[in-house]
Amino acid sequence: MDAIRDAEVYLGFGIPRPLFLEAKRLRWVHSAAAGVGSALYPEMVASDVLLTNSAGVHAVPIAEYVVAGVLHFTRGLDVATRQQREGRWEKTFFVAVDSPIREVVGTRVLVIGTGGIGTEVGVRLDAMGATCVGVRRHPERGAPPGFERVVGPDDLDAELPEADVVVLTAPYTSESAGLFGAERLKRLKNGAILVNVARGALIDEDALVDVLRSGRLRGAVLDVFQEEPLAADSPLWQLRSALLTPHISPVSPGRFWPRALELFCDNWQRFVQGEPLRNLVDKQAGY
Repeated sequence: MDAIRDAEVYLGFGIPRPLFLEAKRLRWVHSAAAGVGSALYPEMVASDVLLTNSAGVHAVPIAEYVVAGVLHFTRGLDVATRQQREGRWEKTFFVAVDSPIREVVGTRVLVIGTGGIGTEVGVRLDAMGATCVGVRRHPERGAPPGFERVVGPDDLDAELPEADVVVLTAPYTSESAGLFGAERLKRLKNGAILVNVARGALIDEDALVDVLRSGRLRGAVLDVFQEEPLAADSPLWQLRSALLTPHISPVSPGRFWPRALELFCDNWQRFVQGEPLRNLVDKQAGY
């Protein structure tokens, strides 16, 4: 509290409300995280304090995580690792006429959120031969690299049944909360793969458990959850069609801080020179 009272600039993973209220001279807050929902309390939103985030800093490792998750299910690595644990040499699942094993080539991928992370996902899957369609709030801004086209949120329901893979990279806002409830999950194609590297609150977990139990989806790759850590009694732990990780998709030892500090130092120069800052958050929109 003593240290922040005279501070004009604050750098941290978000800023707790008590600190913000104590910082009477604050002019700029930079978050080393991409999501800033915890910092958007009423006093912050109503203030003139500039808020920037680290969107894009995590884009490469998260995009690589998405590719790994997609390959996990398209190439049947879930079954292979299970058979390895059981000591079974068995090819039936992989070579059967109705096997779900497929190539990424020709796969249709729907990426919901085409910011820094979504764009990196599209670039990688496009390079592997997939057709990527993006959903973004302002489709008039055009398709980023790696995408065949983009559509607006109103077209989401029409696109879902056509997608072999659905990737959630959208920020958490009042509009995206509960984006995938029971009805929307039912619109997913039989055998589709769902990947969530955004926020757990975008998906109704109870409804997702029901869909996974039904066997309709090939699998779900989940790095984020409604409550973290995920409760030990969550049924998600027991589902063979779910690949769960403890919110580690952004992890990149040795790469994160150089990228984060490059962004902050560049913004520092802009700040002291009175120039527009990179990654300025729209506090009303939430990202």
